[in-house]
Amino acid sequence: MDTTKTSAPLTPEADPAEPKTPAQADRADGSTPAATKADTTKAETDVSTSDTEAPTGEADGLDDPDGLDDPDGLDEPKERIVGSVGAAASAIVAAGLGLVALSGTWVSRVIAERQTLIGQIESVNATSTEAKIDALYGDAWHLTALVNGVVSTLALLLAVFVLARPAFGVPDRVLPVWIRSVAWAAVALGALGILLFGSMYFDLLLPMPKAAG
Repeated sequence: MDTTKTSAPLTPEADPAEPKTPAQADRADGSTPAATKADTTKAETDVSTSDTEAPTGEADGLDDPDGLDDPDGLDEPKERIVGSVGAAASAIVAAGLGLVALSGTWVSRVIAERQTLIGQIESVNATSTEAKIDALYGDAWHLTALVNGVVSTLALLLAVFVLARPAFGVPDRVLPVWIRSVAWAAVALGALGILLFGSMYFDLLLPMPKAAG
């Protein structure tokens, strides 16, 4: 009887050869799988793209944070529309004076009636018909034209002062549109009154009638 035992082999028996996948074969060779290489290349491309685009967005925000690069907004001066009670009242008073002067003021009527009374007293001593007409009507008409012409001049000067006042005050100060409109209307009324009453005073318009020979 053979009592000698056979010793176990020191190395395990090798498993039968199994087929390996391409990925396992690449790992065994120490190389990266093709799919892994593609993923890595895509990730690197995304990272490089994000790094490239990020500064561009920041640069755009720094270059024009509030739209300050607009040359039109920087070149055009900003005007402040400021209206005061004095300017509004002056414009309204100027327009009222110009309108009243054209229709005839109470002061001019009183002065004309007074001058007519004086002319009636002086006409007693008048030696000619033309002298009587001038004493009764001519002086009264001339005084009416003179008073109304003075009122028109005041309206014109006040309106011009309202329009020119912002130029000598705060820079870029502009009156509201309605104040400027009223002031320009007063300028037109005042200029028309000066032209009309000046012509009447110097007998260029509606001259004194002449008596028949």
